Amino acid sequence: MAPEFLLLILSSPSGAGKTTLSRKLQDTFTDLCFSVSHTTRPPRANEVDGRDYHFVDREAFEAMVHAGAFVEWAEVHGNLYGTSVQEVDKARGTPGCGGILFDIDYQGARQIRAKLPEVVGVFILPPSMLELERRLRGRKSESEEAISRRFEAAKREIEHYALFDYVLVNDDLERAFATLQGIVLAERARRGRLAFIAEALLRKDAAT
Repeated sequence: MAPEFLLLILSSPSGAGKTTLSRKLQDTFTDLCFSVSHTTRPPRANEVDGRDYHFVDREAFEAMVHAGAFVEWAEVHGNLYGTSVQEVDKARGTPGCGGILFDIDYQGARQIRAKLPEVVGVFILPPSMLELERRLRGRKSESEEAISRRFEAAKREIEHYALFDYVLVNDDLERAFATLQGIVLAERARRGRLAFIAEALLRKDAAT
């Protein structure tokens, strides 16, 4: 993989704004390819198969697990989610793609980091648990039982914030997005990613 290629994970408890920030990031950094995960959960009203997720049934998902088709996968809130090897390979082979954006939970983040240690992780926090509950209820797309399950799971997910390189509080969407943009720009300017340019200039200078 080219050293300048960015592997970026966004993770958060449900309702913290991960999906919204992810979409804004893709609109701004158009060379950042989105890794479309597979899931067994049913699509929400505004979700499109192949764009937001690859929606499959549990039998098909488990068959992919047994075939070793996932870079990472986990069961979250009673549904299965996974990032396929094919999605990662497709991004790497796409002309003009300068990185991969993973929208996954902490379990997936841990698995990917174990295989790809150069990955950069950002964990998104809500400003408060009260606000998180309000956002979950504001979706109006899930049952009371599902909302309660997600809210309780959020506390356990936040416990794993230390797995990530950056922690971002989404108290104001535009301010949070500005911070996220700064993270991407800073990571792309890291010495390790751009050293090949400096070395090429030095070689050229030495040859003249």
